Amino acid sequence: MKNILSLLLLCVFSGMSAQDHPLKALNEAEMKSALKRMEFRASPNTGDYDVKYHRLEFEVDPSVKHIQGTVTTYFEAKSPLGQITFDLATNMTVSQVLQRGEPLAFTHNGTEELVITLGKEQVVGVLDSLTISYSGNPVSSGFDSFEVSTHSTKPILWTLSEPYGAKDWWPCKQDLIDKIDSIDVYITSPKTNSSGDNYVAVANGLEQSQTITGATKTTHFQHHYPIPAYLVAIAVTNYAVYTDTVPNNGNPFEIVNYVYPEHLATIKTQTPVTVPIMNLFSKLFGAYPYADEKYGHAQFGWNGGMEHTTVSFMGSFGRSLIAHELGHQWFGNKVTCGSWQDIWLNEGFATYMTGLVVEHLDGETPFKIWKQQTVNSITSRNAGAVYVKDSDTLNVNRVFDGRLSYNKGAMVLHMLRKKIGDAVFYQGLQNYLNHPDHAYGYAKTEDLLAIMNVASNQDLSEFFEDWIYGEGYPIFDLKWYQSNPKEINLILNQTQSHPSVSFFETALPVRLLGASGERLDLVLEHTKNQENFTKSVNFKVVEVLVNPEFDVVSKHNAPVLSVDRHSVAMELSVYPNPTSNRITIKKPDHLMVERIHIYNVLGQQLYTSGWTNSIDMSSFSSGLFVIELQTNIGNINKSVLKN
Repeated sequence: MKNILSLLLLCVFSGMSAQDHPLKALNEAEMKSALKRMEFRASPNTGDYDVKYHRLEFEVDPSVKHIQGTVTTYFEAKSPLGQITFDLATNMTVSQVLQRGEPLAFTHNGTEELVITLGKEQVVGVLDSLTISYSGNPVSSGFDSFEVSTHSTKPILWTLSEPYGAKDWWPCKQDLIDKIDSIDVYITSPKTNSSGDNYVAVANGLEQSQTITGATKTTHFQHHYPIPAYLVAIAVTNYAVYTDTVPNNGNPFEIVNYVYPEHLATIKTQTPVTVPIMNLFSKLFGAYPYADEKYGHAQFGWNGGMEHTTVSFMGSFGRSLIAHELGHQWFGNKVTCGSWQDIWLNEGFATYMTGLVVEHLDGETPFKIWKQQTVNSITSRNAGAVYVKDSDTLNVNRVFDGRLSYNKGAMVLHMLRKKIGDAVFYQGLQNYLNHPDHAYGYAKTEDLLAIMNVASNQDLSEFFEDWIYGEGYPIFDLKWYQSNPKEINLILNQTQSHPSVSFFETALPVRLLGASGERLDLVLEHTKNQENFTKSVNFKVVEVLVNPEFDVVSKHNAPVLSVDRHSVAMELSVYPNPTSNRITIKKPDHLMVERIHIYNVLGQQLYTSGWTNSIDMSSFSSGLFVIELQTNIGNINKSVLKN
C-alpha cells in the first residue's frame, strides 16, 4: 500500500517543484494509513460510556519494538453498565484489570475488543475508573501506528494512529465523537542509547517533569483539552531540542522543536517561519487553541506530517507542510470531523490554509499560481465530490484523496469566501470554531452549513449541494460583442463535467482588456444558459479573460470569442427565399433575439412578435419585405421576397 500511495501522489504532483511546493504537504504520511486501518470502524460496543480521562503510563525502548503499559481510565456510563469494552489489538496481552484495587474479570476477543466485567452495575452519570495493565509487540496497521526504526543508526520510536491505529498499542475507545477530556502521559525509557546519547521523549501537551531512576528516565506530559484517541502520540529518540517563541499579544508561548541532531543546523533555519504563520492563523481564525500548553514539531520517519494535538510529527520542514499541520490544530484538532465522510473539514481546511500563507506572506501572483495548480489538479478528472459517500468510507484512497478531500475542499472554501466576502467568511469560521456544540468537539458538513448560513444571512444550501455533495465542475463558453464604445454585451453558457449537477450557479469573474493597457474586472452572476449581460465600459475592448485569477473551479474548453456582428449576420439565415407562405429563421446559439418586426417597402410595420423560428407570411401580398431582428448585439435586418 505504501508503494501504491506513493505512485498515486507522484501522478498528482508530477511536474511540480518537489521541495516546498504549495501542494507538497499532501504526501504519504499525510495520506495517513493503509487498507487495514479502514477495515475497522468504531465499535458499537463502546458507545455506552463517555471517556473522561486517561492516565497513560508507557514503558518503551526505542531499540525494541515492545510496549508495557498501565492505562487508568475514568468514565461515565451513558446507560446502566455491567461490563465495559475497550478497543485493543489481539496481539497485546492484558495481565490484569483493577477497579479500586480489586481485580476484574475480562476477555480479549478475536474482534480486537477487551471486554471487562464490572464488580457491580455502573450507574448512569457516575464517574468511575479502572486500570488496565498490558504488554506486547504492537502490530502496526497500515503505515505503522507504532514504529521502531533508526536515523543515522540511532534508534527512534514513534506512533501515528489515524484513524484506527491507537488500539494497536494501547487500550482505548476509538471514536471520533467521544473525545477524552484530558490526559496525563508518562513515558519511561532508557536514559541513553547504546552510544551514550540522551533519550528525549515527546507527547501531547506540556512537559511537567523528568525523573531519572537508575538507567531509566520517566517524562511526564499533561494535556487538558479534549482529544480523540487517534491524536494521542509519543516519540522517543536522541532529539536535539530548541524553541521558537510566539509573542501572542504579550502572552508568549513556545514552539518546541524536537529534531535529529544531525539535521539541527538545517532545521533551525526552517522552523522560524512557524511564528508568522501562527500569527496569521491566529488573526484569521482566533487564538491558537492550545496556547497555555505548547505547539511543537517532532521529527519522525516519514516524508510527511501528522497533526497530533500540540505537537505535529514531521518528516520534513518545508513551509507548506509546516502550515498544513499547524492549520490542523484549529481544523481537525479543535474541531474534528464527525465522520470520515466529512474528512474535508480537516484536510480541505488545512490545505486552504497553506494557500492563505502564500497569499499573505508572498503576495497575489504566487497565490494565483497556487490556485491555478490546485484547480488543475481538481479538473484533471471529470467526476468526484468533496463529501465522501458512505460506500467509500472503507476506501483509504478515496477518503484521503488529494484531488477531492484536500484540493477541491480547499478551493470550495475559497469560492465560498468570494461568494460571501472576506469579513463574513472569517467571522463565520470563527463562529464555527467557537460554537459551544463544536469547539473542542466535532462537527459535520451540515453543521458548517448552518453556521455559515447565519453568518452570511444567506441560504447557502444550493452552493453546498453543488460543490460539496455534487460531482465535477462547470465548463464555460463566453462570447462578447461591443455594440458601442461605452457598452459591452456578453453571452455566457456552461456545460457540466458530471451529470450529478444540472447547473452551477456561479459568480464568474471576467477581465476586460483594452488596446492601451486598460483593464476592467467584472463578476457575472451566472444563473442560466444563454445568459446575456450588458456592462458599461469606457474603452475599446480587445480581449476578455474568463476566471483570470483562478477563483472558480472550472475548465475552459471553449475559447472566449469576440462576436463580430457582420459574421453573425452571415450565420443568420431566412429560408426559403423567395417564399410562398412560411419562412424559417435559423440563428447561431449565442445570438439572443428579443423581438422580430416585418416591414414592407413603404416602412409600414406588418408583423411583430417575440422570438420564433417560423413565421407564416401567407396573408401578405407579393413583394419585398424587411425582417428586423432586435438582438443582444444590435439590430440585424434580412430581406425576403414573397411570391
